[in-house]
Amino acid sequence: MRLQTALLLEMLRLTRFPPRWRRPPAAGVPAKNVGFRKVPSGVSSLGSASPRSLNIFDRDLKRKQKNWAARQPERIKFDYLKEEVGSRIADRVYDIARDFPLALDVGCGRGYIAQHLNKETVGKFFQTDIAENALKNALEMEIPTVSVLADEEFLPFRENIFDLVVSSLSLHWVNDLPRALEQIHCVLKPDGVFIGALFGGDTLYELRCSLQLAETEREGGFSPHVSPFTAVNDLGHLLGRAGFNTLTVDTDEIQVNYPGMFELMEDLQGMGESNCAWNRKALLHRDTMLAAAAVYREMYGNEDGSVPATYQIYYMIGWKYHDSQARPAKRGSATVSFGELGKINDLMSQGKKSQ
Repeated sequence: MRLQTALLLEMLRLTRFPPRWRRPPAAGVPAKNVGFRKVPSGVSSLGSASPRSLNIFDRDLKRKQKNWAARQPERIKFDYLKEEVGSRIADRVYDIARDFPLALDVGCGRGYIAQHLNKETVGKFFQTDIAENALKNALEMEIPTVSVLADEEFLPFRENIFDLVVSSLSLHWVNDLPRALEQIHCVLKPDGVFIGALFGGDTLYELRCSLQLAETEREGGFSPHVSPFTAVNDLGHLLGRAGFNTLTVDTDEIQVNYPGMFELMEDLQGMGESNCAWNRKALLHRDTMLAAAAVYREMYGNEDGSVPATYQIYYMIGWKYHDSQARPAKRGSATVSFGELGKINDLMSQGKKSQ
């Protein structure tokens, strides 16, 4: 046990954060030995945007939203979506026939992935998030964990540390997604795997359309009230650009029924998923909100009076290169032409007739 801890601490050299930012680590990991590597000069502090990013989101506001949500006495009733997606990420981890001595959850929230994993699959789990209250109110899990307050764009870990990196419903709020993926690739060991999920472009399209129609009719124009999301066509390119190979990207939809539009918006706030784009409109008039709720029910309402909300989820898997991984054959090394492959059906038909 001492040897494992010594090796772990040798790999993880993190620069120090002030004590108020730190949550006591799990049993088995001495608090006095957990450190932080220094972030290179010129890198923005927690919640700041990267100098090269578009700076779409107010990261400080997002931290406050997530902290507020994590402090609520009934926070568990808002966890249903993140717990569901976290379980689907865990299923993808179990699909890989290997164990992971050291894993990292980027933007962990209250630990929605770790609670679905066991210590036979993951030996030790590092969890990072920008919201300290989410880390303090983490869900129970059997895996030894260490909580680190850190921004998804500025992971404070050395290269080639983790066997597995996961992320669930967090990366859609970063300003510089390419940088975040590069950081994840950097901290992975060769032949390590990244499994992530984020909201897709059709998420909450019912709410978006209803607000736009009502605001246009009542106020003569509309502002964005739902966060912009990454397109699925761009996701594979971004993963490849970050250095991942053997990519898998798939999409799924989860539809949840609510009593009405206002209940949906209340749940989004309770999840910490309220819009934090810089160009958001600070306030909507009461008449506009009531009109939007009526439009929502008229256009999308169910027969029982409830209204649906669609959450589109993009799941992604990418591997860090290693010499042991399978590689495509060299160009020109094929022994059969595509033209000859077309004759296979004829040969199979002749074989059936002869029988």
